[in-house]
Amino acid sequence: MTSSRTSGTRPRPAVLVEGGTVVGPGGVQRADVLVEDGVVAALGPGLAAPAGALRLDAGGCYVAPGLVDLHAHLREPGNEPAETVETGARAAARGGYSAVVAMPNTEPAIDSAAVVRDVLALGRDACVEVAVAGTITLGRRGEHLSPFAEMSALGVRLFTDDGRGVQDPSVLRRALEYGRDLGIVCAEHCEDERLAAGGHMHEGAWSSRLGIPGQSALAEEVMLARDLALVRETGAPMHFLHLSTAGSVRLLAAARAEGLPVSGEVTPHHLSLTDAEVATYDPVYKVNPPLRTPADLAALAAACAEGTIDAVATDHAPHPPEDKDRPFEEAPPGMIGLETALAVAYGALVVPGHLDVMRLFALLSWQPARLAGLTGAGHGGPLVPGAPAHICVFDPAAHGVFDPASGASRSRNTPFGGRELTGAVRHTLVGGEPVVIAGEAQR
Repeated sequence: MTSSRTSGTRPRPAVLVEGGTVVGPGGVQRADVLVEDGVVAALGPGLAAPAGALRLDAGGCYVAPGLVDLHAHLREPGNEPAETVETGARAAARGGYSAVVAMPNTEPAIDSAAVVRDVLALGRDACVEVAVAGTITLGRRGEHLSPFAEMSALGVRLFTDDGRGVQDPSVLRRALEYGRDLGIVCAEHCEDERLAAGGHMHEGAWSSRLGIPGQSALAEEVMLARDLALVRETGAPMHFLHLSTAGSVRLLAAARAEGLPVSGEVTPHHLSLTDAEVATYDPVYKVNPPLRTPADLAALAAACAEGTIDAVATDHAPHPPEDKDRPFEEAPPGMIGLETALAVAYGALVVPGHLDVMRLFALLSWQPARLAGLTGAGHGGPLVPGAPAHICVFDPAAHGVFDPASGASRSRNTPFGGRELTGAVRHTLVGGEPVVIAGEAQR
């Protein structure tokens, strides 16, 4: 995955992250972390701070590799009133992320090497790594393949028409065959547009009660089943975005048991909110795929615990107030989530005992880093001497109410505004630079 951030050569002050519990692919241990010149210099209890070092209190906190988001809509170019690469990156840093993957449904779409270069340039000075995904088809119209070779030569690893699924199976089959030979990954938004047509929320008891046209779970599951058959036929790897139903995770689990090269993600909101929330008719709860039933939430949580799901990804989808403040059926789908994802996922998965903290950070850090091709830049790697210092410090005992008006995103469309969340990001370091200290962005 190509990224915009450059490492630079200027010296950075030493940083001592002290008093925390270090979590990583290798295990859990109580240790301080000393950072010098952008890398982990030492790890162990009771480390001494060099003269002039910045000391960051991590008492009671988990100190983990920086989070990596596979699925963020940064809106630039084309929809800057909703978000920019700079503001989205700042929101990501406040959420504990050291890297994000920018989705390609911008205006113009990221369907050429020229637009890839433009987005990389926009993100060059961002406070986190900004990796770029390309479209599967030109203009996301589902007809002609994008120039995979030209974009992959710039480092693009993930290709998706996110916001739409590729409706023509012959087009997707060609994409998988082409991508297999190039070593890239196609990622699918599973939605059969004919089955989904006219639906604005999950089709079920609540849609009937509220009189809002529903979207059947079959719209997702039918396309997922089709795509798995194409993977079986081509042998090409494929990633499935924001899976939301119990049927979908059953299909994915069976495919993985068969040995197919597939992976999947879920969002924090699909782990924590149900279609009952739509009873308020507040468009902040309108998202695509729609919020599902309690049974679906339970199946998604179990899939996270069992390893069927590889990543928790935000699907951060900002909209300006004038777009979202419409009747439910007229409002665009989507909600922001970069600043709240870790706390929401912690509350939905760890607090109820579905999984432990190690598994949570696997879903949010090192596994998505691998899928995004960002491990070479040190994202998601264990915090060991010599490793790039991409670090998230998370306080699981913190309780607070998220105020979207004080957030870093340009948009405010979050269902978690005004809700008390369990856990908060205290500090974030990217390449050894503290970009968030005590919850406050530093630039």
